[in-house]
Amino acid sequence: MEKRLFEASLDGNINILLKLLQEDPLILDRVTLARHGDTPLHIASMLGHVDFVKEVITRKPYLAIERDAQNRVPLHVASAKGHTAIVKLLISANPETCLVRDGDGRNPLHLAAIKGWCEVVKELVQAQPHAARAMVQQDTILHLCVQHNQLEVLKLLVETVGDHEFVNTKDADGNTILHLAVAHKQIETINFLILNTTIEVNASNTNGETLMDILAKGPRDEKDQQIIQALIQARVVDADHESLLEQIPQKSGRKMVFGYKKKSADWLDKKRNSLMVVASLIATMAFQAVTDPPKFLDEQDDSRHRIFLVSNTVCFVSTLSIILLLISGLPFLKRRFFMWVLMVIMWIATTSMSVTYLVIILNLTVVTDSKSITFKYAVANVIMYVWIGLTVLLVVGHAIRLLILFIRLIIKSVKGVFNMCC
Repeated sequence: MEKRLFEASLDGNINILLKLLQEDPLILDRVTLARHGDTPLHIASMLGHVDFVKEVITRKPYLAIERDAQNRVPLHVASAKGHTAIVKLLISANPETCLVRDGDGRNPLHLAAIKGWCEVVKELVQAQPHAARAMVQQDTILHLCVQHNQLEVLKLLVETVGDHEFVNTKDADGNTILHLAVAHKQIETINFLILNTTIEVNASNTNGETLMDILAKGPRDEKDQQIIQALIQARVVDADHESLLEQIPQKSGRKMVFGYKKKSADWLDKKRNSLMVVASLIATMAFQAVTDPPKFLDEQDDSRHRIFLVSNTVCFVSTLSIILLLISGLPFLKRRFFMWVLMVIMWIATTSMSVTYLVIILNLTVVTDSKSITFKYAVANVIMYVWIGLTVLLVVGHAIRLLILFIRLIIKSVKGVFNMCC
């Protein structure tokens, strides 16, 4: 009868089970007492025989806490195999089995997370939220998710039980889950943790290693640049990458980082060169306009004279400021932010130059007939409206960009506060 019972559990044959129970109502009890290993419930749970498990649990609920040779209860094997329906049945029989640890110290939730069974994880967390906080040899379940590259389960756990303290818990070596993600070069996991959690990006492990130290220790490949980009956004690395180069002593590592650094440096060099050329040209034009002024300045019209001199002087001083800063060699000019500042100064210079040109157009030639006057003012209006339109377009574009960055910052801060409160 015992052999027939185990064969029925292998096949999930509920008819044979019912027949055996009719012949011997205590057969399930006898098998459990006589064997130290897999019970019929373990076997059926492992193989996904829902009806068989349901019948056994209905008649003998206590079998849900019986252990096999590896100290596993049936919920362990059902969770590891991803049998959601059986997991629900076993939880309903005894919710406390969610907290039972096997011979390796893992509960059913740990096994489901390692295997990536999101639906099973949901059921187990809903039944026993504390199961998610159980540690395995000082590793949290989040550490296990990163070790086994189970991002979807990690997202689910962070959303359900991932408060600030839990997300930043360290393992035996002092590594957070972000340390492990960088070590394993899991790009999507790194981005998720940086953008959607309150993970501490500047934390150090027991050896005093930061994220960049860990990245420097590993082998170099094309993923390094993507990781560096993510860390730059998280303000772990400065945009000029100088500190990063100092932290990566390996020649191959420096080459990989330098590839990304060179891309940024090329952009800055091109901007500096362009600004220098344009600023020099505009400064020359502004200087020549003063040394050889238009004829209308000799006339007695203080307002035109004043507008011309003010706009031309602003143009000349702005471009000279750009030239002086660019040739100064100051280190902060290697950063993108200060290059944007120089570009704003250039915008002021070009605007002033446009005003100067507009004054000249309106006053250079004296015309008497109405057609010439109309044409002259039409040209002036076109210049003015085109320039105003371009200016508004640039201002709106940058305003939208800053607004998006500000909204992202607020959302991240709100999520962080919410996670800390919950």
